[in-house]
Amino acid sequence: MSTVRAPHDRRSDIRNIAIIAHVDHGKTTLVDAVLRQTHVHRKIDDMGERIMDSMDQERERGITIRAKNASVTYNGVKINIVDTPGHADFGGEVERTLRMVDGVLILVDAKEGPMPQTTFVLRKALALGHKAIVVINKIDRPDAVIDDVVNRTFDLFVHLGATDEQLDFPIVYTSAIKGIATLDVNKPGTDIAPLLDTVLEKIPAPAITVDAPLQILVLALVQDPYKGKMGIGKIQSGSIARRQNVLVLGKDGAHIPGKVSDLAVYSGLERADMEQAAAGEIVAVAGLDEVSIGDTIADAEHPVALPRVTIDEPTVQMTFSVNNSPFAGREGKFLTSRHLRERLFKELETNVSLRVNETDSADRFLVAGRGELHLSVLIEQMRREGYELQVSQPEVILHREGDTVMEPYEDLTIQVPETYQGTVIEEIGKRRGEMRHMRLIHSDVGTSEMHLEYHIPTRGIMGLKNVLLAKTRGTVIMHHVFSAYERAEERDLIVAPHGSLVAFEDGVSTGYAIFMTQERGAMFIGPGIDVYRGMVVGQNSRDEDLDVNVCKEKHLTNMRASGSDEALVLTPPREMTLEFALEYIGADELVEITPQNLRLRKRLLHPEDRRKAKKAGK
Repeated sequence: MSTVRAPHDRRSDIRNIAIIAHVDHGKTTLVDAVLRQTHVHRKIDDMGERIMDSMDQERERGITIRAKNASVTYNGVKINIVDTPGHADFGGEVERTLRMVDGVLILVDAKEGPMPQTTFVLRKALALGHKAIVVINKIDRPDAVIDDVVNRTFDLFVHLGATDEQLDFPIVYTSAIKGIATLDVNKPGTDIAPLLDTVLEKIPAPAITVDAPLQILVLALVQDPYKGKMGIGKIQSGSIARRQNVLVLGKDGAHIPGKVSDLAVYSGLERADMEQAAAGEIVAVAGLDEVSIGDTIADAEHPVALPRVTIDEPTVQMTFSVNNSPFAGREGKFLTSRHLRERLFKELETNVSLRVNETDSADRFLVAGRGELHLSVLIEQMRREGYELQVSQPEVILHREGDTVMEPYEDLTIQVPETYQGTVIEEIGKRRGEMRHMRLIHSDVGTSEMHLEYHIPTRGIMGLKNVLLAKTRGTVIMHHVFSAYERAEERDLIVAPHGSLVAFEDGVSTGYAIFMTQERGAMFIGPGIDVYRGMVVGQNSRDEDLDVNVCKEKHLTNMRASGSDEALVLTPPREMTLEFALEYIGADELVEITPQNLRLRKRLLHPEDRRKAKKAGK
């Protein structure tokens, strides 16, 4: 039975907005300022900074990983706010979030201007037809160049093909850390109200279809300890109530009947239970155990599916396998292939940009994501939950279109002191980076920095950060974002190979042995560390692997030179982070990940096995 749809109407008492910005431009801080001014939480002052960053990794890394919802009420209008990730590796979160809202706040740093991640998310928002409010943040910075940033932002809108209506964007100037906003940069504000007024005036109220059957596109999932799985989305038409019978329209035409056991809307930072909610509201629905992201929750008698959300494909993959090193099982709680498989497939429910494929070995899984950061966040999360695993070197995913092989390319932005520009340009040139833009930035303190923009294959990005940090003494700042799949060039990238220092016996490292070994290269371990044969303990200064004995003890003799035992000066080992480990390892190496330790190792632990494999490879 077909249903005649009523014309679209607008629900004026609600606004749904997303905040998009580059990493560290103050997005989450701005949300905090809005929450504080509207007194959304009784104990808000006790909650610290960056309230919306609830995951431990978000607070530690200073980035937003998962999109999160909050709401405030201002002048009788409920404003639903979604804090989106600024990093392109979490693009799946961004794309879903933008389908839930009717407008965006694009936050731009008053010094740095629009950056790659801003470009990535803004392109998605403009394509959906969203109206944008430009927020120039950190206007109190002494090195702010506000007029230049406004011009560059306008140029970006033009470059991304914004319509005339989208180009006529309002501008609000803010200092999120101080909680102030103003429409005139020469007249400092006193609170955040000018921003909220602009939201009510410029962001359209949600379009709803009056008197039509229920339709909710599920765009996020959360696990509630009491209510189970909850699907989150905006009610496009109709209304929903507790104990209502509904139909979940899933993939491939699946129709799954269900009953709404609980219904909640966002009130402040928390979900508030409701008996009923109408079109235009963002709701969380419980009781539908089989609901997935992209499904439609529809009226049981007149089910009509909404178009499923499409997510960009992954660009990087690596193998996750069961830890089989000599130290396996010492620290973790979840060790088997069954544990690993269950955890990875559970992650697929909420992490829509991820792909997991089983391989010919039951202990190994091929995991693909949007970038190294996307995958490293998952690895770190599993590690904190008590999993032990091994991962391989990240590889780009190649596509074939007819007879043409396509590889992913990225837009890379680098900021580095002028002194090191030659070093950086040389290194990126080796990796087939094509320079698109170069600008010299002078600061008030007399220093100069080069701002460089490149178009580069994703293969060229891998391992680049560690190389540039070493060559620029830690002064380089780099960001990159996926651009598109383009024709793969035949010639290989010229990436400097590395040689590893590999332990050739089991034991405990000693200060004497490390002192004798450290002249060979940079050490990854200090004295008193348990090691096993085949474990990578350092980077060789030459481009070849070298087996070393880091467990050797000094033989005792009757002859002693005064003070010789106290003269061992050990260079501090290089700090081992997950990002460094993933960038460092070669094709014949693995990262062993346990709740307490990160270790690098050779795939083949025995030196003789490695020699035979190398010989067979030739």
